[in-house]
Amino acid sequence: MTIKEAQETVDHWIKTVGVRYFSELTNMAILTEEVGELARIMARTYGDQSFKKSDLDKNLADEMADVLWVLICLANQTGVDLTDALKKNLEKKTYRDADRHKNNEKLQ
Repeated sequence: MTIKEAQETVDHWIKTVGVRYFSELTNMAILTEEVGELARIMARTYGDQSFKKSDLDKNLADEMADVLWVLICLANQTGVDLTDALKKNLEKKTYRDADRHKNNEKLQ
């Protein structure tokens, strides 16, 4: 599935199953919540915290998909073409960071 197809699929689902988009501000709050849930799994899987019983049924891929879903909703609501935005962002990073990471002693 391309990013464009993902945006179209989410839009179709929202309009047929979800009834309508939540407001942009609500979706921003939901995105923050979903990122927090992802961070919780990451901290317990790769960091120093241990899992609580309530965390054991959490799925890393599913939490990442939740973050992506809400981000796509926000993009659709605000008229952002994520394919174009990602291409431009990659160009920006490539130009800005052409030598930065290669010259970073911490990455050697």
